[in-house]
Amino acid sequence: MINSILCDMLNIKYPIIQGGMAWIADSSLAAGVSNSGGLGIIAAANAPVDYVRNEIRKAKHLTDKPFGVNIMLLSDNADEIAKVVCEEGVKVVTTGAGSPGKYIEMWKKHGIKVLPVVASTALAKRMERDGVDAVIAEGCESGGHIGELTTMALVPQIVDSVKIPVIAAGGIGDGRGIAAAFMLGAVGVQVGTRFLVANECTVNENYKEKVIKAKDTDSVVTARPTGHPVRVIRNKLSRQFQLLEKSGAGLEKYEELGRGCLPKAAREGDIEMGSVMAGQIAGLVCKEQSCKEIITEMFSEAEERFAKIKQFIC
Repeated sequence: MINSILCDMLNIKYPIIQGGMAWIADSSLAAGVSNSGGLGIIAAANAPVDYVRNEIRKAKHLTDKPFGVNIMLLSDNADEIAKVVCEEGVKVVTTGAGSPGKYIEMWKKHGIKVLPVVASTALAKRMERDGVDAVIAEGCESGGHIGELTTMALVPQIVDSVKIPVIAAGGIGDGRGIAAAFMLGAVGVQVGTRFLVANECTVNENYKEKVIKAKDTDSVVTARPTGHPVRVIRNKLSRQFQLLEKSGAGLEKYEELGRGCLPKAAREGDIEMGSVMAGQIAGLVCKEQSCKEIITEMFSEAEERFAKIKQFIC
């Protein structure tokens, strides 16, 4: 059994957090992960405040285990959702797209653990000064919005730069990835793409099928000129984004093309003109499973890897 300080910090069985995937990570998936021993996450994204509150309450009916909410700090609703998690007794908040500094005092008063996603040592250090409990170091192998550094390069540098726990994310989809993350100094992992095909994930079946059929070279990064690059699985939409880059189009063209493209894929099942966000690890994802099967399989594989590593030590 793999254990770490993350398990004690979050009151979970396995040191694994489910990624806060916008328009995908809802109460069903969060409860499925939490009931299986990990930490499930509800993604607030740009959703209405009432939707987020209702998803939190649904999750409470589906699980008696801890779960969290991911807050995208650039959202117009961020201030209100920051209060909702306090009112609803959420145990953990993960954040992205900025600094949660102005909310930390309020969250701490309500006993909420704060885990921001970071893509650089500078941001990790800033988060530590602001008083967060741990940081999620996410490499550019991940799906959705990404930074520049790979997980292999980013995680150990952040581990060396801060004293708080570091959770590894990006390109982790099996037990080998978990074992590697611990070797790099992480105390746990965040996984997104593998949970896209969980039975409890309510994303459109077309989306799941696209992920399962993906090969190792099927992901591509789009919208780099905007300053907010996004990793997706190749389709007609991604090719149109690439054409915009070649033409030197202005930001308004990117905004027009990308408007509503994620829910178009995740909810409507349009996998050609919708944004199918998934990480490079998609090439290893080959079947639908329950959250419990995914988590237990991954950690069994990791334990096997740790056992085998001894053969290299004289």
